[in-house]
Amino acid sequence: MQVITHIKGLVQVLPASVPCVKGKDMQELEVLGDAYLLFDQGRILDFGSMETWKAKAQDYAGVEEIDATGRFVFPTFCDSHTHIVYAGSREIEYNDKIRGLSYEEIAKRGGGILNSVDRLRNSSEDELFDSAWERLQTMCAYGTGAVEIKSGYGLDLENELKMLRVIARLKQKSPMTIRANFLGAHAVPREYIGRQTEYVDLIVREMIPAVAAEKLADFVDVFCDQGFFTVEDTERILEAGAKYGLRPKIHANELAASGGIQVGVKYKALSVDHLEHVGPAEIEALKDSGTMPTVLPGAAFFLGMPLSPVRTMMEAGLPVALASDFNPGSSPSGNMQFVMSLGCVRYRMYPEEVVHATTINTAYAMGVEAELGSISKGKKANFFITKRIPTYEYMPYSYGDNKVESVFIEGVRRV
Repeated sequence: MQVITHIKGLVQVLPASVPCVKGKDMQELEVLGDAYLLFDQGRILDFGSMETWKAKAQDYAGVEEIDATGRFVFPTFCDSHTHIVYAGSREIEYNDKIRGLSYEEIAKRGGGILNSVDRLRNSSEDELFDSAWERLQTMCAYGTGAVEIKSGYGLDLENELKMLRVIARLKQKSPMTIRANFLGAHAVPREYIGRQTEYVDLIVREMIPAVAAEKLADFVDVFCDQGFFTVEDTERILEAGAKYGLRPKIHANELAASGGIQVGVKYKALSVDHLEHVGPAEIEALKDSGTMPTVLPGAAFFLGMPLSPVRTMMEAGLPVALASDFNPGSSPSGNMQFVMSLGCVRYRMYPEEVVHATTINTAYAMGVEAELGSISKGKKANFFITKRIPTYEYMPYSYGDNKVESVFIEGVRRV
């Protein structure tokens, strides 16, 4: 049993029954000053004021104490959208972006997702695991305790399974909470260009049954957008996934108003992600839907895309989540502290809102909100202790440096 004492601010205290935070409620954040946090066997037991702890400390003789004077404690970030299993970087395309080529133009020249597909197909499972493991460790050092990882750089049965097996190995080795997402519909592979319907047939008839047979995925995903997969393609894939218990998640409206949000809501997607192109119809579809709108600030920043209307969505009463989209082509960073900063600086979100958007709301977008995303009795003891900082607002304010001093996953210090 351990107790953290003299916490300057215990951030994101919520009842365990709260699944996510919506609309104007995102402007309110519970922070306990001069607090303690008691945990044991990987779970949060209790928390409160230091005055309360002094009154009951005698009942916990011998408990290991960690002094957090001058420091804040946050629940670890939940990063609900990543592509961290990949082979090699794509900085040459980065140069093309700087010179003015669009995402679609780079893809037509053989770059983009298909570039990563070529590299991944020529990489071994061990090589992919080793590089993904390093990325996962770096993410943890910046305060992330839960990650959703997508496939989608294989685009054939053999290599999609290879990616998902790597994710399964990461799940087994890492104490972090990891969810696997089958994204065979990330792009149409070169060998099926001009035959998109046949590729969708392959996903539906062969890939999804094989993935399900090995129990390799928690979710099924589709890049439903202009130049990628249509609403009709998406419906076929989601219906096939549902037969095997794979809950939908959608890449939607990154490049255009594609109908991806509406089809996601129709099939009860846990989240719809990207959302650079959102209007009244999309907001109306999301209201009371149970689908989490998830914005990926790193991708919009890196690609110079339009910004999702986050303020309009929150004013309409919607929740909003923020995730990293860590991938080699459009968001080569898993630093969720920087995601918080982008949320504030570029989307004009308040510090309180970005805390909700990177913890409890992203936990919901991963389906782990009952276990993670807040400081709540009974939840997993996943939290980080900051370095000495003046306020919780300093977290998004001071971008670029790592404000995390130590990270605890299931009650054990990992960083």
